[in-house]
Amino acid sequence: MARNISHILNGSAGVRWVTVSAALLVGLTFSTRDWALEVMITPSMGSVETVHQGKKVVVQRNQDHRHTIRPFFTYTSRRCPPFCLQPIVAAPGVETYGELEVLKVLERLGKGDDSVILVDARTAQWPERGMIPGAVNIPWSEFDVDSEAELFDAVLKPYFSVKMTAGALDFSDAKTVVLYCNGIWCSQSTNAVDALLEAGYPAEKLKWYRGGMQDWENLGLTTVVGGE
Repeated sequence: MARNISHILNGSAGVRWVTVSAALLVGLTFSTRDWALEVMITPSMGSVETVHQGKKVVVQRNQDHRHTIRPFFTYTSRRCPPFCLQPIVAAPGVETYGELEVLKVLERLGKGDDSVILVDARTAQWPERGMIPGAVNIPWSEFDVDSEAELFDAVLKPYFSVKMTAGALDFSDAKTVVLYCNGIWCSQSTNAVDALLEAGYPAEKLKWYRGGMQDWENLGLTTVVGGE
């Protein structure tokens, strides 16, 4: 018979004892900071550690059971156009991400992996209201340029490790780019995806977090203010 392991969880509902069968813990990894969480991300993951502008950030769900989404993200009927529903796939060959895939990217960034980048494609005022930790704000308008040379100078070279070889864009060492914006009613990130594909960026190196800030906020996941 498996032993039971008891531990105290401290949350908004107060202190309570929870008994967990040791058999259930096989193959699951908990960090010491996760034992006190009542609201986990998955049964085996309570938080992810990443880096935002050189500072360590622990990403987890809000632990207040009464916490509600911020008012802006409660609106259901934004005018369309421009706020129209986006498809489940941004473009052929571009993988659609959910929260768990984004969290894996944050974990990679926290470990110093520079082969991937998370891009907040919203215009600059939006990150000041909150953004995903670890993301870099590159507004979609910076992708909306007249030539590949402009795109190379503004985005591809400084952010995505794209090179120019013999006058042609070289994507051999290009980063995997994960883009998001405000949610399924926002086209800023898909506009950026389209611009990158038009420039020749490999579709398999582009990922799209469709839910964006709408879903991130809805789950009570950690946000940071742009520029902090």
